[in-house]
Amino acid sequence: MWPTSDTPHAGRLLLTHPENLRPKDTTLLDKIAAACPEMTALAKLIHDFAALLTPAAGNDVKLTEWIAAARAVDLPHLRSLTNGLEIDRSTVDAGLTLPYHNGRTEGVNTRTKRIMRQMHGRAGFDLLRHRILLP
Repeated sequence: MWPTSDTPHAGRLLLTHPENLRPKDTTLLDKIAAACPEMTALAKLIHDFAALLTPAAGNDVKLTEWIAAARAVDLPHLRSLTNGLEIDRSTVDAGLTLPYHNGRTEGVNTRTKRIMRQMHGRAGFDLLRHRILLP
């Protein structure tokens, strides 16, 4: 079955919280996950990782277990992800266990950079300041 305008792509199905899927999407996801052992393992790993994204005590230990499970599956992109998580492990652990974050600040930075890209070469600082301060 190929995706149509009302059929989501497999990536979206895998990344959507199961409670937010329509019944036909759940059925399609089950078919996709059952297509091969790698897809079944990938679907489970994605679901388990998503559960870690809600900060809670003990998520750092669960992450260690998740990394071991992801490396056991031996999918190249997951290996790359696990290596990246290990590079800055203390920061990742803080993000998974502490309720504090700088999301609002990062949102402002992202918005400012987007506006600057849109205006590149068109106007000076005065217009940039006006667009940022008066949305």
